[in-house]
Amino acid sequence: MAKKEKTTPEEEVQNEPELTQDAPQTDEAEAVEAAETPQTDEAEAVEAAETPQPDEAETLREQLAQANDQFLRLRAEYDNYRKRTAKEKEELNVLCKCAAAKELLPVIDNVERALAHDSDNLDDYKKGVEMIGKQFADTLQKLGIEAFGEVGDAFDPNQHNAVMHIESEELGENVVSAVFGKGYRLGEKVIRPAMVQVAN
Repeated sequence: MAKKEKTTPEEEVQNEPELTQDAPQTDEAEAVEAAETPQTDEAEAVEAAETPQPDEAETLREQLAQANDQFLRLRAEYDNYRKRTAKEKEELNVLCKCAAAKELLPVIDNVERALAHDSDNLDDYKKGVEMIGKQFADTLQKLGIEAFGEVGDAFDPNQHNAVMHIESEELGENVVSAVFGKGYRLGEKVIRPAMVQVAN
């Protein structure tokens, strides 16, 4: 029986096969490749989630059709509302004019009667004109229309139209010194500014 030769630890190291670092380990390479390559099941699940199913697509089409129908109905209703309000506004305008004219007709009747009256008495004519003027002023007051513009009023460019200007020591600054035509307003709305002469 042959004797087994004894070897030193240095000789054992030299006899072992060399391990190279260049050769990749099989398990690690497979793990890296698996991490870089997306899972087939996960990719299919994401694609399926992003692509609408036939039932879902049909539901979306129906919802779009309903929204479009509601939009068309709303547009038609708004168009009808706009036409209706424009017609009502026009009718209201006509009614307001008719109401104002109805109040003024008695004044016109009295003017025609005065013109038809044959008289040489100037006092009668004057009295008749004064009565017509009062009736006309009462009619305007009944309609809510107020006359303004008096001598001594402070000049207001929003209510007065200054057609003349004078210098006067008797009157203050920017004071109405003469009225050539009264102004009329309805509430805060000026219908016609007063034509005036302004001092200083």
